[in-house]
Amino acid sequence: MDARNTTPDGVMLAGHAVQGAIVDLDGTMIDTLGDLHAAMQRTMDVLGLPAVSREQVEHRIGKGSEYLVLQVLRIHLPDEQAQALYARALDTYLQQYAQLNGEFADPFPGVVEGVAALKAAGLRLACATNKPTGLARQLLQIKGLLQYFELVNGGDAFPRKKPDPMPLLETCKQLGLPPALVLMIGDSQNDALAARAAGCPVALVTYGYNHGEPIRTADADAFADRIGDLLPA
Repeated sequence: MDARNTTPDGVMLAGHAVQGAIVDLDGTMIDTLGDLHAAMQRTMDVLGLPAVSREQVEHRIGKGSEYLVLQVLRIHLPDEQAQALYARALDTYLQQYAQLNGEFADPFPGVVEGVAALKAAGLRLACATNKPTGLARQLLQIKGLLQYFELVNGGDAFPRKKPDPMPLLETCKQLGLPPALVLMIGDSQNDALAARAAGCPVALVTYGYNHGEPIRTADADAFADRIGDLLPA
């Protein structure tokens, strides 16, 4: 640990002394759009529905599989029909996604090195994602990132998902750290809203998805082109 970057309360990141970090997965650590689009397209084929574009999927990422599937159905179907087909569509999507998890996904540039640097700086790391926990752990393992995280909490770990603060608050409890000492690192407004409501400082990467909206309009303490850039030089 570099003493120049630390205080008695922790490592200085995004203008805050922190002892831990909660890192989002899709759009923050790993570019999973290829996986998500492929699984969604295979689902549409099974259901006999028209194709869905990468952009249509990208703009609906971030609030969990349930949200993605329902919103994609609504592209082609009236709400009543989408709701009626939803349960079958979600089950199909999760089956398709499990079959290809990681096949069309790769860490964003600098992520592996950046996460390793955060760990080496003395931070306790957790991953909080709206992706199902089992699939999240599997993907992190495939891409060589699981070793850095004490905890991985997916969208099925708690009754509510981001942007609700519950996943962050519960993860902080599991780490044994107060939210003020845990930095949320994400790529979207969902991550920022969850962090603010939980009382965590928040930093957002500039390359993620964020529903097609400019990320710098979100309320964050810092923005970074790479995760490692959050550490002082």
